[in-house]
Amino acid sequence: MRSMKRAVLLPNFITALGLSCGLFIVFRTGVIDASESLQEYLRISSILLVIAGVADLIDGFVARATRSESEFGALFDSLSDAITFGVAPAALMIKSLSYSPKGTPLSFFVMMAAMLYSICGVLRLVRFNTKKSKVQTKKDTKKQFTGLPIPAAAAAAVSVNFLMISDVAEKYVALSTPLRAKILIVTMVLVGYLMVSRWKFPSAKALQLRVSPAPLIIWTVLIGLVIIYAAIYYFPLVLFALSWGYVLVGWLLSIVRLILGRKSKSLEGFYPEGDVFEED
Repeated sequence: MRSMKRAVLLPNFITALGLSCGLFIVFRTGVIDASESLQEYLRISSILLVIAGVADLIDGFVARATRSESEFGALFDSLSDAITFGVAPAALMIKSLSYSPKGTPLSFFVMMAAMLYSICGVLRLVRFNTKKSKVQTKKDTKKQFTGLPIPAAAAAAVSVNFLMISDVAEKYVALSTPLRAKILIVTMVLVGYLMVSRWKFPSAKALQLRVSPAPLIIWTVLIGLVIIYAAIYYFPLVLFALSWGYVLVGWLLSIVRLILGRKSKSLEGFYPEGDVFEED
């Protein structure tokens, strides 16, 4: 009985870990001052978001594996995602631009873009939870998400912010604070739109690789080592490439589906149509 209780609590502990990462980022924005390195602050925050993203993937898998899925766990996970991936990236954006003159039209639009991103993130989660209570085909559930998933949206938003102040960017061009603010405004509005849009983005379940286990394991290890090596030395660039690469893949699949129409059965689910708040 005790081991069963531990199995039930384990997914919630993992969710709490992700929530702790998000809360740390939000609370940290209130104590950082001008003497601290903004680049290091964004680096730590980006790493915490990656950890939270991994925790978000694991908690659902553990809950299904241990048959401990519950309404409480689903609600806890959703609220955790709202803070970690909906509020924290917006707080990072505002803090990274907090040294710009306040009371200007640009600072107003920065605040509005941050709020819009968070609102769209919450709406994305509400739509996702609403569709769980409705009957839907397994085919649609396995192959794609409707709207950009909020962890991917957070990675895309934060990666742009981090990349612009990183050493990688400074080697080629130094961006002023007003220019960074304008780029981040466009980024947050775009990512917010993608979350509540009807564009389809692939899930990991959409991968149907028909290869033998040995080559698959070898290639997975090699690719993993390359990503780890690149992340150590070029973390801002790798985070940007992976997050926006995922966005581009979703766009590409949807555009190909629009062009081919009903001719492509393999891309049948990647068709951006319907009302924005229709279930996934």
